[in-house]
Amino acid sequence: MPAGFPDFRLGSVLATSFTGTLSERHGDAVERIPTPRRLIDWLAVYGLAVDSCTPAQLALARELRESIHAVATAASLQDALPAPAVHVINDRSAQGRAAAILTPEGERRWQLSSASRVEDALGVIAADAISIVAGERDGKLALCASPTCQAAFFDTSQSRTRKWCDMNTCGNRQKKARFHAKQREDPGSAE
Repeated sequence: MPAGFPDFRLGSVLATSFTGTLSERHGDAVERIPTPRRLIDWLAVYGLAVDSCTPAQLALARELRESIHAVATAASLQDALPAPAVHVINDRSAQGRAAAILTPEGERRWQLSSASRVEDALGVIAADAISIVAGERDGKLALCASPTCQAAFFDTSQSRTRKWCDMNTCGNRQKKARFHAKQREDPGSAE
């Protein structure tokens, strides 16, 4: 990863990992795909390699990201899904030309059109979001308990009670905050 850019926050669920390319939404927001090149890099990490990306395609990607976040947030809160966001997700899904292929190892991979367009990769991400929101996958949409993050994530834990989008960042930060608050209340407890 080039210096100067924040690391990607990778997860196992494509659509919610994509929404994580903007983190700390309710604090000092961190944009993890600030340039077209960074979107190309992120897509490659998820097996969606594209040849190039224009600023207009980056704008489409960000619009999709925010639409997925809005729909996932509404679904996790059991609110009505925002129609404009649903429209964007459906449009991106319909405009993509990608095929699911089976590898010799029995895994599904995505094969983009021969031109390897960003729109095809966005179609795969939109389709993944649709399958999650429609309840086709085993898990539950949830929001990170961090007051500055509140990222949507897909909880596949056995109990479906996960609180943090990422234990190594948000969960650890909250645990440290609780520890330091307890130390301030009872300074002698660390001894």
